[in-house]
Amino acid sequence: MNPRVDAVARAVDSFFFAPARAAPLVALRIGLAAVLLAQAVQVAPLFHALYHHRGLLRGPLKDTFDSSHLPSLGELLASPYESQILAVLAFVYVAALIGMLLGWRTRASAGVAWLLHFVFMRLAPATNYGADDFANIFLFYATVAPGGAFLSLDHRAGRTRDVPRATTRLAIRVMQIHLCVAYLFSGVEKASGEQWRDGEAIWRSLVSQGYELFDFTWLAHVPWLAAVAGWLVLVVEIGYAVFIWPACTRRLWVAAVAAMHAGIGVFMGLHVFAAVMIVLTVAMFGVSAEPAVTSSHRRDFLPAPAATWGTVTRGQGPPPQRTG
Repeated sequence: MNPRVDAVARAVDSFFFAPARAAPLVALRIGLAAVLLAQAVQVAPLFHALYHHRGLLRGPLKDTFDSSHLPSLGELLASPYESQILAVLAFVYVAALIGMLLGWRTRASAGVAWLLHFVFMRLAPATNYGADDFANIFLFYATVAPGGAFLSLDHRAGRTRDVPRATTRLAIRVMQIHLCVAYLFSGVEKASGEQWRDGEAIWRSLVSQGYELFDFTWLAHVPWLAAVAGWLVLVVEIGYAVFIWPACTRRLWVAAVAAMHAGIGVFMGLHVFAAVMIVLTVAMFGVSAEPAVTSSHRRDFLPAPAATWGTVTRGQGPPPQRTG
């Protein structure tokens, strides 16, 4: 094989399949479950109004927002026992999130949480926004990723092990690439219009769209500040897919993304959205997946050639070299 092609193949193989620890997936499991439990507490007083067919969004109105490709959940649950069914679903959902948070039967708990989260999204489609979409997507990822490798009841019971695996690296890479694509498309879409470049989008978000929590009318006297804020958002989102990877810029970009979403949470009141997006970026890029390398175990975790990764075991060093 051509040496250059072989080098590229090894680099690609290493990028996607070099054995990795599940630390980012553990952080994702704990962070996402905690945020969704907080959201459940926040929604609890409005539960009947949001999900019952006699609430603010009646069944026929809810169904008009639904895709025609899926069954009408509003009609399926409209029965004399609707309140009891909804209460059971809510209880199971919260229990699944607690199981996910504690790492008890982690993948099963995540799977139940994902399914019921989707059900509740379908029951109140008019209330869904980015936080719900991203949370549901990454709940699905959690059903197949080894998020219970440690800091979990599964690990305590001996059902999981904190061992670097090639499949763990692949799971992390899929989620990282998903985030990069999402931020890139979001930034490019924003940049295609003038609203973010001239600051109008910042003005509308802070003053004139019902999200205002503070008085930002003073921005009218310093319009350049809104324009600068708009450009910073574009730089952070478009640059995410590039600058989140190199070690020299990764921490800066993680901090910038966290600060951007924290600002959204504080100044626009979108707390759940801000928390979900911060958890995703910090878990996927702020937590290292690299195996710990010590002098006594250096040979155990150094990446082996692609052809031998499947055969390298703990305590087995490289084959002896001939001398002389």
